[in-house]
Amino acid sequence: MPNCKATTILALDLGTTTGWALRGHDGLFTSGTTSFKPGRFDGGGMRYLRFTNWLTEIDRLSGPIEAIWFEEVRRHAGTDAAHVYGGLMATLTAWAELRGVPYAGVPVGTIKQHAAGKGNADKAAMVAAARARGFSPADDNEADAIAILFWAIETQGGLA
Repeated sequence: MPNCKATTILALDLGTTTGWALRGHDGLFTSGTTSFKPGRFDGGGMRYLRFTNWLTEIDRLSGPIEAIWFEEVRRHAGTDAAHVYGGLMATLTAWAELRGVPYAGVPVGTIKQHAAGKGNADKAAMVAAARARGFSPADDNEADAIAILFWAIETQGGLA
């Protein structure tokens, strides 16, 4: 389990459009989304190479990252989404293992329950929950990442 008292925590909602939220070493919170949609002429592994480079850049600029939490999805609506999620998760865990950064997944229902009070909260409710905390998420991916970050901090990774 990652240490939620770590200074720099990265929270991720993995997908083609990945939502992210970060508590930096300075205690400031930042969040956003980044796209790993492949280009027309990209090979099959390019999205994962870009994701690796993105993680390294976040670590370099805001880190070192001391803990990573991500949304643990057990069921996807489509096969493509499942493949992308699995590839991003494999890339993330390999990246973290190589650097000794602890990581863990958080079930979707747990995140939604903590943020919006309902384990099956819809996208609008998750965006509203992020706005209630003073954020202006671009979409539900960023809102989910913000929710994961606050869940990790406030529950000490589910221990509180």
